[in-house]
Amino acid sequence: MKIYLAGPLFTTPEREWNAAFTRLLEAGGHEVFLPQAHEAPEPTGPAIFKKDLEGLDWAEGVVAIMDGPDPDSGTCWECGYAYARNKPVVLLRTDFRRPGDVRSIPYNAMLIGAADAHIELPLGPLDACAAAVLDALQKLDGKALHHDERFEHH
Repeated sequence: MKIYLAGPLFTTPEREWNAAFTRLLEAGGHEVFLPQAHEAPEPTGPAIFKKDLEGLDWAEGVVAIMDGPDPDSGTCWECGYAYARNKPVVLLRTDFRRPGDVRSIPYNAMLIGAADAHIELPLGPLDACAAAVLDALQKLDGKALHHDERFEHH
């Protein structure tokens, strides 16, 4: 499957984790568009938007990193775009922090609702995270997804 890896990429640790995670997904047989590895020709908002949108359009699905006290706003937009395009969305959260209003969902209801799978591995090691995502992708690969069925895939 062609995967767009969405997630924060603003610190050295985030970029290193993203690159290592990408290598594991590729070793699992997937092609991965990693935005930090496909930088826009110029560091402007419109150029970055255009380049990342090309990656999203190329991809058959999105794997999104949901770490942080609140998931990254750009990552959230990318999940919404994938959902609107009826592309599978797999969410991964390794962060052990919980929002202040903990109910039956681990974070934003709109993100959980748009996801075909969400994986919660607090402080999960990289290889365990990759194995869980690869398993979810295998289950989703080739499935025709319809918006009204998405809640059944959790």
